[in-house]
Amino acid sequence: MTATDRPRVALLWRGDPDARLLAPAPTGRLAPIFEALAREGVAATPAVYCEEASAEVRAQLLGVDGVLVWVDPISAGRDRRQLDPLLRDVAAHGIWVSSHPDVILKMGVKEVLHRTRDLGWGTDTQLYLSSEDFRARFPAQLAAGPRVLKQNRGNGGQGVWKVDLAPDGASAGGPIVEVLHAQRGSQIERMSLTAFMDRCDGYLAGDGRLVDQPFQARLSKGMIRCYLVQDRVVGFGQQLIKALLPPEAGEPGPRIMSGADDPSLQALRARMEREWVPAMMRELAIEPADLPVIWDADFLYGPKTADGEDTYVLCEINVSAVLPIPDQAPAAIARCVAGRLASGRGGTL
Repeated sequence: MTATDRPRVALLWRGDPDARLLAPAPTGRLAPIFEALAREGVAATPAVYCEEASAEVRAQLLGVDGVLVWVDPISAGRDRRQLDPLLRDVAAHGIWVSSHPDVILKMGVKEVLHRTRDLGWGTDTQLYLSSEDFRARFPAQLAAGPRVLKQNRGNGGQGVWKVDLAPDGASAGGPIVEVLHAQRGSQIERMSLTAFMDRCDGYLAGDGRLVDQPFQARLSKGMIRCYLVQDRVVGFGQQLIKALLPPEAGEPGPRIMSGADDPSLQALRARMEREWVPAMMRELAIEPADLPVIWDADFLYGPKTADGEDTYVLCEINVSAVLPIPDQAPAAIARCVAGRLASGRGGTL
């Protein structure tokens, strides 16, 4: 196979507009993916995105066979409102895009927690489509215990709140609540429930949504991140977290990565591959070939069973920019990309 015969894929991430035209070396957290793709005979090139140069980026993407995207929903005050139409346009020209914006809107938003609430990973999950609906139904949910509210699209804890009724006090705005934002450095705030619901209006503007789940009492046990390449688990990341815990909980711990064969997580792996992912695909009408090349599902520990076994509650699915990843993931990603591009090029790889 000559260099010109090799399938070409662009790895796209958000970069500094002033430095965009400086050809970035394939270093940093994506370097192992560049290296794995080269071993599979795929020519990988960097593509640095910024809104100011979207036309140039579009032209670059139209010259490759596929695009892998690492761009957060919200970053430094910018979102994907311009990028997603660009990627849809590129896909319409026959370029393979993973993860496609339409797939992200199915599985990479918090609404998926409501749509899949009846799967084995679900819990009592409410979905609010308007401020009026939120004001009408949320107080009754809160009366039963602390809740966690999540805006539909976000990352890094942005727009995620723990809300609990204060043990005492009321105001003209109704009950007093204690709220804690999931972003690092946030402190518990006390305010009226009405004032807090007013604060949430922005999350429900336009086609915005809010998802509401019960606070998981075993949060201090940590979070399990289950990494998948399409429908196969490729590894796990376990981490003690600080978000939504009181200040005395201390600092978050490091994420401990392990492979798909981690003996302590084989029950979770089996449920993901055999039950939950196939059921999610049916519920969301996602074809196997449209699953993202790399994605992860974040789980909290739910209540133990009567036999003392752990249960798991899905708290979000990450699709837009999955990093860091286990050591085993780059090779699996590269094999998946090579196979996908080969099928798209008539099996020429």
